[in-house]
Amino acid sequence: MLLQRRMKSMDVYRKIMNFEGLTISAAELEYGGCSWSEPVAFVDLAATPHETADIRLLSCPLIGIGRADHPLAVKLDTVIESRSEAPLLAEAVISQPLAAATLVQLLRLLPSLSAGDGLSAESLAYATLQGSKAHRDWIARRKIPSGDLIRGGVSLSRQGDDVVAILARPDAGNAIDRPMRDALYEAFALVNMDRSITRITLRAEGKAFSLGADLGEFGTTTDPATAHMIRSRTLPAREALRCADRFAAEIDGAAIGAGLELAAFASRITATRRSWFQLPELAMGVLPGAGGCVSLTRRIGRQRTALMVLSGRRIGARQALEWGLVDALVD
Repeated sequence: MLLQRRMKSMDVYRKIMNFEGLTISAAELEYGGCSWSEPVAFVDLAATPHETADIRLLSCPLIGIGRADHPLAVKLDTVIESRSEAPLLAEAVISQPLAAATLVQLLRLLPSLSAGDGLSAESLAYATLQGSKAHRDWIARRKIPSGDLIRGGVSLSRQGDDVVAILARPDAGNAIDRPMRDALYEAFALVNMDRSITRITLRAEGKAFSLGADLGEFGTTTDPATAHMIRSRTLPAREALRCADRFAAEIDGAAIGAGLELAAFASRITATRRSWFQLPELAMGVLPGAGGCVSLTRRIGRQRTALMVLSGRRIGARQALEWGLVDALVD
């Protein structure tokens, strides 16, 4: 296993070093890039005429390098300003080519779907990747925190017409396990049943808003079709979406993966200045599956969502505010 991982790393390294082999011209894209076989393609926008004809997207991520106001840029999966950013992005994609390709194909589709249908499409794409060898390999080598952790829960309180829901698993960084997921679903379902509730505010105990889905529960449902049906029935995002206009999120600390994905459905998000945000699912061989492909694209757009997932990098509170991922910074 170790030898296989080293050989894979060397293959990734060779592809990145041969960066010219990862670039494609607009002229080639006009004909659909029929012969393209690499897991990622970069387009040099500075060398691309502004009057370039319409292009056909590849099945893999198509990334522009240059100015975001170039006429071709809006058609691509994402855009980076500098060529210096490309190697790390290429490395992440080449390491998980199936997940990266599935992600961008899903994000291209979402603007034509309603939010509810988008959640179904996201779940189906996620289920496809759940059955992949890449995800099974990640499960086999993941590191699960040791020790007995308290099961997750959500503390609910009501003052007048307002409900406050608090993620209550601080010792585990508010990682969302099955009990917490079910409690969140029930909390938002309650708001949808009771129209006298004018607002539900989501907060968290402890130093982190949420570290995402509980790593120990990945792989517990081995059949992807069954996992899709479970998400169809119990995904908190489905109920949060129905009351999004009455949903507010107050983030302090890390907002990662599933925690961020759910919060992004809120009509108003505030964050403390120490907060940071990340979507690390690509490295796991999957894509955001708690509603994030839908919620993030509706907040920051398809291209920035793709960049967050493909790069896996953290973004700080100031950048989140500039992008529109949060609406205000608070002390």
